[in-house]
Amino acid sequence: MENNSVQYRGFRDLKVWILSFNTACEIFEVTKSFPKEEKYALIDQIRRASRSVAANIAEAWYKRMYPKSFVCKLIDASGEEGEVQVWLEFSLSHNYLTKEKVDYFLSKYDEIGKMLNSMINKPEKFCH
Repeated sequence: MENNSVQYRGFRDLKVWILSFNTACEIFEVTKSFPKEEKYALIDQIRRASRSVAANIAEAWYKRMYPKSFVCKLIDASGEEGEVQVWLEFSLSHNYLTKEKVDYFLSKYDEIGKMLNSMINKPEKFCH
């Protein structure tokens, strides 16, 4: 029987982790221009949630010996991805980000969401 699965050395090899990490870094940079009064509210929330997507993917990687735990952490990552999208909408509604910038980030998170759903639906490609 032929093994068609891709061999990953670690979570840093996962396209979804790379995209989520880089997008969180971009969000960190763009939120530097938000008003100071948002420091302990919107800025903290969007930065925390965006970073948590990547962190949950990494955590899932280390739980892949247990497929249910692996999937659970990916579901957590997916939930955080949804949360980031809400904070992006708030950023748009308060004119902290342009529609173009929000659309740019939303497209990134749509892609991340699709990759996470694929992993959730086919954990056997990653678990051992």
